[in-house]
Amino acid sequence: MRETPVLIVLLALATALSTFLGGVVAFRNQHQIHALLGFTAGVLLGVVAFDVFPEMFTLLQAHHMPPVAPLVAFVVGFLAFHIVEKLTILHYTHEAAYAKHTHPLVGVLSALALMGHRFADGIGIGLGFQVSPEMGVLVAIAVIAHDFSDGLNTVSLVLRHNNTTGRARLLLAGDALAPVCGAASTLLFTLPEPVLVLYLGVFGGFLLYIGASDILPQAHSQHSSVSTIMLTLLGVLFIFIITRLT
Repeated sequence: MRETPVLIVLLALATALSTFLGGVVAFRNQHQIHALLGFTAGVLLGVVAFDVFPEMFTLLQAHHMPPVAPLVAFVVGFLAFHIVEKLTILHYTHEAAYAKHTHPLVGVLSALALMGHRFADGIGIGLGFQVSPEMGVLVAIAVIAHDFSDGLNTVSLVLRHNNTTGRARLLLAGDALAPVCGAASTLLFTLPEPVLVLYLGVFGGFLLYIGASDILPQAHSQHSSVSTIMLTLLGVLFIFIITRLT
């Protein structure tokens, strides 16, 4: 249908707007960045548990694939980000300052990993339309629902690692445009679903590392409190409800 490419792009633009609004909220609440980080960690954990993994398992069942390969991809994604982060820290900081690191490049790498996930979100929208228009719209609704938090995540990560506001804005713009590019790319090719399974595994590993090993400890480094813990739980619950409704 001629209308389908236009609808795909419009829905992808809606995800960009949702991401942008989340980033604006993060910019205006920098004095409460630890609370935002607590919520962000919960959101990322929720996305991995209730969005990435279920989609990966659904594809595995549909194609009768063994779970070993995507789980290996998941571990590779987790360890890849861990290795890159630690090598970056060791290169740019002295050993005495290692316990408290906020190197700007780490924040940039975190934002780029989220950008990759956002690109995958756009691909998910486009591939959903390759199945049926109804499936495409359903996937788009799910993506739009949690993209607000993605924008918040990007700005929080970049600013937390002592990057400039200008760099945070630039990365937020890239994060907002990533799903548009991902969705538009599916108009040019069809991605085999077995490959998409591996893709989901890698970025699931990226997101889990960012949430559990980077953001969550930082949220409690100077402002550990019951309220921060509750915000983390709220972030997980938010994604759980969104994924169940959509």
